[in-house]
Amino acid sequence: MRFLVWGAGAIGGTLGAHLARAGHDVTLVDVAAEHVAAIRRSGLRITGPLAEFTLELPAFTPETVSGRWDHVILATKAHHTEAAARALLPQLAGDGCVISAQNGLNELAIAEIAGAGRTVGAFVNFGADYLEPGVIHYGGRGAVVVGEIDGRISRRATAIREAWLDFDDRAIVTRNIWGYLWGKEAYGAMLFATALTQDSIADALALPAYRATYIALAREALAVARARGVTPEGFDGFDPTAYLPSAGAGAAERSLDALVAFNRRSAKTHSGIWRDLAVRKRRTEVDAQLGIVARLGAEAGVPTPLIARLVELIHDLENGVRAQARETLELLAGTAPGTALP
Repeated sequence: MRFLVWGAGAIGGTLGAHLARAGHDVTLVDVAAEHVAAIRRSGLRITGPLAEFTLELPAFTPETVSGRWDHVILATKAHHTEAAARALLPQLAGDGCVISAQNGLNELAIAEIAGAGRTVGAFVNFGADYLEPGVIHYGGRGAVVVGEIDGRISRRATAIREAWLDFDDRAIVTRNIWGYLWGKEAYGAMLFATALTQDSIADALALPAYRATYIALAREALAVARARGVTPEGFDGFDPTAYLPSAGAGAAERSLDALVAFNRRSAKTHSGIWRDLAVRKRRTEVDAQLGIVARLGAEAGVPTPLIARLVELIHDLENGVRAQARETLELLAGTAPGTALP
C-alpha cells in the first residue's frame, strides 16, 4: 500500500519505517526540519531491542511535500491534530482517508475537518521514543487496532490492517474502535499520573499508596465512556471491567499488576508524557487527551474532579511551578498535609 505518514516521530517513524521495510510505499512528513534533514541525509534509523535498521525514505516538511495519497497516517501529538489535519488536506485524495495513529479521541476533530467518511480510527499501544533527528527507539510491542468510526468492518479498514500486519502480526480490525480509544483514555489518565513523578511507569503503578488514585482516575474516564454509549475494550493488561464499581474485590489491583508486568517487559521505561516534561521540556498532550474527557463528562453530567485536578498538576509541571516528584503525586491523591481534592 501507499502511505503518507504525517508526523514522523516516535509512533509515525516506527510504523512508517517498518511498513517501508516490508515493501510498502511510504513517504514521511514532519514539522521538525532537522529531523527531515537527517532522514534525507542518512536515512531513518530504528534502534532498540526489537529492531536495528536504517532505511532510506522520502521525507519532507509540510511546506515542501506535494502529491496526493489515498492513505494518510496522522501521527502527530494530539494537541497538534487540528492544525495537522488542515495542513494535510491538499495531500488527501478525494476518496482517501486519514488514519489516526495517535493517543486520544482525535478522530472527533479529524472527522470535523476531513469528513467522517474520510476518517479511520486506529489504536496503537507500542512503546517508542524520538531520540534525536533521524533516530527512533522502538522499545516494546503493544496492541495495534484499526476500525471505522461508524463501527463497520469495511474493505479499506481490512486492507489497512492487512498492511499493518507487516509491522505487528497481532494487528486486528474491530467494530469497536471507540472502545479501544476510551480504554486508552482510562489507562492514559494513569500514565499522566505516573508522569507527576520521576518513577518509571512500572514502578509508579506498583506503588501501593497510589493504587486507589489510579483506580479512581480510570473509573472517571470509563464513566464518561459509558455515558456516551461506549463499551471500553481491554488491551495489554488493562481490563476495563476490573475498574467498574461492581467488579469483584481485588480485580482492579490485578489489572494494575498486569500493567506493571506489561511495562516491565518494555525497554521504554517512561511514558512520552514524562519525556515531554523531563527531557524535551515542552508542553504535553494533557488538554487534548484528558481535558476532552473532562469536557465530555461535563456535557454528559458525569463529574471528573480527579481528572480535572490531574490536568492542573500537569500544567503546573509544564509551567515550572512544581517538580516531578512523588510529592506532586501525593497532591493528586489528596494525601499531602492540608491538601484535599476539589
